[in-house]
Amino acid sequence: MNGDLPMATAITNIGSLLTNDPSLGTIENAAVVIDGEFIAWVGPTAHAPASDDHVDADGRAVIPGFVDSHAHLVFAGDRTAEFTARMSGRPYSAGGIRSTVAATRAATDAELDANVARYVAEALRQGTTTIECKSGYGLTVEDEARALRIAAAHTEELTYLGAHIVAPEYADDPAAYVDLVTGPMLDACAPHARWADVFCEDGAFDGDQARAILRAATGRGLMPRIHANQLSYGPGIQLAVELGAAAADHCTHLADADVDALAQGDTVATLLPGAEFSTRARYPDARRLLDAGVTVALSTDCNPGSSFTSSMHFCIALAVREMGMTPDEAVWSATAGGAAALRRTDVGRITSGARADIVLLDAPSHVHLAYRPGVPLVAAVWRAGQRRI
Repeated sequence: MNGDLPMATAITNIGSLLTNDPSLGTIENAAVVIDGEFIAWVGPTAHAPASDDHVDADGRAVIPGFVDSHAHLVFAGDRTAEFTARMSGRPYSAGGIRSTVAATRAATDAELDANVARYVAEALRQGTTTIECKSGYGLTVEDEARALRIAAAHTEELTYLGAHIVAPEYADDPAAYVDLVTGPMLDACAPHARWADVFCEDGAFDGDQARAILRAATGRGLMPRIHANQLSYGPGIQLAVELGAAAADHCTHLADADVDALAQGDTVATLLPGAEFSTRARYPDARRLLDAGVTVALSTDCNPGSSFTSSMHFCIALAVREMGMTPDEAVWSATAGGAAALRRTDVGRITSGARADIVLLDAPSHVHLAYRPGVPLVAAVWRAGQRRI
């Protein structure tokens, strides 16, 4: 781009700019120019067009904003007692969700909205500029629709998860609950959501139930994604690929056929190491997936039971330390990988025309996200061109 951009903001003297654009790669001594909500120019600082506003990165690194493609933020209550018991040896199971369901149903709209706002702001301070949010802690028609309406004030990436577990009042008749999820509950929730999700797992929904739920949802215009193979081997991965799901999330227990199916399809494997950290479970084998050619995303799985973290930085460090990823792979998966899991091309990269979601690190390289775990490294955040931190 030639000429000046007098109304734009230029971030210059970037020591290392991670673009996630294969044609640009990582640029040293770089600059980015923001014009409105979008990135207008990327290149060497020496060639940057003039602009009205200027930020000197002073040799620090810049990365795309994190894209957290799996989070459960509409909830009330606290599960510290469960966490303490788990750290004392009690295994994790899907059943713990019921305590959050009870607390969430009892909460007011204002209480739930304040909680979502708090966790979205917490994530933003740590560099997350796009975050997905699921329902799933109401499990009635009214409470599931309410969750999505509340979340809509905070993010555009909304997922209907009425099929989180079978609602307590349907414990003796799960088929009737599936009818509710695919009927009146779907009718109430579909207008508010972009995605539909199912927890396909022992203690939640089996493969036939998950297929029926996701097919009903796609018939209403929602795109499928699935909680798959978290606690045990199961049909979730194969079902995700069969239905063309955007993402299969967790992917902890994989047979060779599951890896092959993911490699041959376009379903993203979203790995959630915060869950394994918080449940003392086996970590997913990211190296196995990457070597097979599978697209991998990283996400927080922020929820009150099994992964109460909003830190993508923490998940990157876990992925490098515990899952066989390189720092470059982990940061890509937390940005561009998350965008792929949400089928977005406007976020997760820093290139001309992309949304201006930019994170300035207080470090000379993005490698420090794994190299310095637990250290607050986010110096500034722009989301859609506006400086938020």
